Amino acid sequence: MNIDASLKAWLALSLIRGLGGESARRLLMEFGSPEAVFSTSASSLKPVVKADVAAEISKGIVDDLIAPALAWLEDQNNRIVTLADTDYPQSLLNIPDPPLLLYVKGRLDLLNQSGLAIVGSRNATPQGINNAEAFAKSLSDSGLCIISGMAHGIDAAAHRGALRGRGSSIAVVGTGLDKIYPSANRDLAHLLAQQGTLVSEFPLGTPPLATNFPRRNRIISGMSAGCLVVEASLQSGSLITARLALEQGRDVFAIPGSIHSPQSKGCHALLKQGAKLVESAQDILEELSGLVIASAESAKNQGAEPVLLGHLGFDPVGLDTLSIRCGLTIAELSAMLLALELEGRISALPGGLYQRIH
Repeated sequence: MNIDASLKAWLALSLIRGLGGESARRLLMEFGSPEAVFSTSASSLKPVVKADVAAEISKGIVDDLIAPALAWLEDQNNRIVTLADTDYPQSLLNIPDPPLLLYVKGRLDLLNQSGLAIVGSRNATPQGINNAEAFAKSLSDSGLCIISGMAHGIDAAAHRGALRGRGSSIAVVGTGLDKIYPSANRDLAHLLAQQGTLVSEFPLGTPPLATNFPRRNRIISGMSAGCLVVEASLQSGSLITARLALEQGRDVFAIPGSIHSPQSKGCHALLKQGAKLVESAQDILEELSGLVIASAESAKNQGAEPVLLGHLGFDPVGLDTLSIRCGLTIAELSAMLLALELEGRISALPGGLYQRIH
């Protein structure tokens, strides 16, 4: 990665002790750039930030402080994107507290791909795990990037399912990217670094502090067009992500479960509060049709059959409905459907209907 004076200033500003996100943004609004902030006297900084923070900034860029991050950037798979970068997730610019910068390992292109958050209980049931993987795979095949937090249970299942699809997956973590937590997900983290993306706003070396995980949830929801809760108890942290999604104007979806299961009570509470009940990935795709159509347009030149299969599902559907879901013309659909039928992946039914075959 090209490391210039501007990036060093962004890094240094993000590492100033006692400087929160809101204060950092006030400084940027007042002085224009991190470099300008570090060129300003402590007396001029004091009207904007506390005196001790102004004193820290007036010391200038401390090389020893930013050295670990600069060394980390020597790996070509590692990046740091700032609020001023075009690669910065544009959806995060619309949330109340966007991170000053993000540490990124893996694919930069996923940061601005249409995404859906899938979250849920760490102590998931076998059915919950299966649902998370199946929904994630189907939605990923439709071109959506699946975003979650790499926790045990539903999060990990969602990542696994999404990585098998076309849209891939982003894990937003609550530690520095040089730490893997939980350690049991080490193999998953390596797979995400190769085929998807790992993201954190926390500096390198940050351990898994309990206070960091609710904070990272605003990034999971903020990067997503909607949030699906697969399973959750009433005390589940995934309900924090759902609440943040609602506050950010995102759609919230929930899968219902048994009235006797503690892992369904959180989803049922969300449904009572107005979350959208879903029984299949198609329910979500229909709600996000505009977003998915845009993804389908971008997929035309890279093979749209996985997108089509994701929209087709296992219930009979007609050409007109498929055209609306996929954003493809009847002629384009007919050619792809014929190819899929010859491959034995779909079945043509009476009445001009088509159905995906298991």
